[in-house]
Amino acid sequence: MKYLIFILVLSTTLYTMSQEKFAKEISLVTDNDLYSSITKDRYYTSGIFLKYRYLSNKKNESLKKRILEWQINHEMYTPYKAIVENVFNHDRPFAGYLYGSFGINRIYKSEQILNTSIQFGVIGSNSFAEELQHFIHDIYGFKKAVGWKYQIKNAIGLNFKAAYLKPVLKTENDYFDITWTNKLNIGTVYTNISSGFYTRIGLKPLQKLTNSIAFNTNINNEETTYNREIESFIYIKPMLRYAFYDATLQGSFLNKESEVTNTLVPLVFNVDIGILFTANRFNFGYVFKYNTNKSKDLKYHYGQKYGTIILSYLIR
Repeated sequence: MKYLIFILVLSTTLYTMSQEKFAKEISLVTDNDLYSSITKDRYYTSGIFLKYRYLSNKKNESLKKRILEWQINHEMYTPYKAIVENVFNHDRPFAGYLYGSFGINRIYKSEQILNTSIQFGVIGSNSFAEELQHFIHDIYGFKKAVGWKYQIKNAIGLNFKAAYLKPVLKTENDYFDITWTNKLNIGTVYTNISSGFYTRIGLKPLQKLTNSIAFNTNINNEETTYNREIESFIYIKPMLRYAFYDATLQGSFLNKESEVTNTLVPLVFNVDIGILFTANRFNFGYVFKYNTNKSKDLKYHYGQKYGTIILSYLIR
């Protein structure tokens, strides 16, 4: 009997939470190859993304929601081993990118999304990537990283990002859907375009594109027609990316003094396989990610695997 009471109380709590509205969200997203293997520490080795999102009060007849987003982010790259001392064995340069960004996410009544953002930051030693990796290695008891003196040289990072999403298929029972996803990066750090499909498989009925943690559209206020909803699904997102420029590999065109650079591989295949779910005010997720090689002459030719951990909290 006590177990039945517990289940009823838990169900009531979750249901109550699903009827509430939360207009703000803070989140922490971390990427690391340690999340997929404790033996691999190379190439894109760490990403930290701290985000704050909230609903805009600005009205627009064509929009269901307009979400504003501030971020502070850090990305880190190393050769096939962070402890490679001989510079001639650096199969890709050490590099760090520290930046802040401001974005506007437009969720249209036509069930489409257009996201745009502007980034401003620095690459090179001013990004403190060397200090961050030493800190991480100390925590895990790894050997001290060497070779950072050959990292990509300091330069300003200024980038514009855009993403367009549109549903293309869904089942009547709302347990399966596919969304066409397109992205554009252009600036002094990255310039690339990509396209692919975001496929969700629900463990319970899926929420619409306009109100889902899958697309960061799950915040609401009294003026929106949606409430907080319970979500649980797995997803697969294959993407093809064509890169024109990558300063973390090639060095910045604003500072051509980098001692170690590498040649870009333009066409890259990426695939994400993840699970996302809600629990009261929290959203959680884990994503396994794979990409083919982004640069030439790498010691390991079979691409890179790493993981992403997602944690976010809703605020009224």
